[in-house]
Parts: sequence; C-alpha cells; structure tokens
Amino acid sequence: MKSEPKKLLKKHNELIQSDVMKVKSHVQRNTEKWVLNTLMIDGYDVPFKYKRTKQYKNLQGQRVNLTYYAETESVAGMEFEVMRVIRIKIS
Repeated sequence: MKSEPKKLLKKHNELIQSDVMKVKSHVQRNTEKWVLNTLMIDGYDVPFKYKRTKQYKNLQGQRVNLTYYAETESVAGMEFEVMRVIRIKIS
C-alpha cells in the first residue's frame, strides 16, 4: 500500500512533497470558522499557508514534511506567490 503523500503526488502532478523542512516562523490568525496558519520555511522566501479548524501548537523551530502546490494570491492589487499546504506532518 502506498503512503498518502505518494498517492496524492501520483494523482496530482502539480503537487510538491518536501521533507524535513525547518520552520523559521509560524503565525496563526483566527477567522470566523478557521485558524489560518502561515509558515516561513528556512531557505524559502515565500509563505506556506494552510487552514485548521482550531489552533495548533507553535511549529517554530520544528522540522516538517509538507505536501503543497504553488498559487498566486492578490493583496491590494499586487500578485504574490504562496505555497498552499494540503498536508503537513511534524518530522
């Protein structure tokens, strides 16, 4: 049986799997239904974003495995690249 990331990667060509990435910073913001999480990863200049239904422990300094895809987000009329995380696992 294949692991979940391998199944996802085979089914969706645009997905990227990166392992043992060090989290530089982790910010959590509450909205009405979700907690929006933003990770900055050591060696990357683009934010990695994902949603959860409730707050999670701070991941700063942790090593994580991420399955994600590149996406463009518009803020105040300017386009920014972000990485949309669909699966995260603490190493």
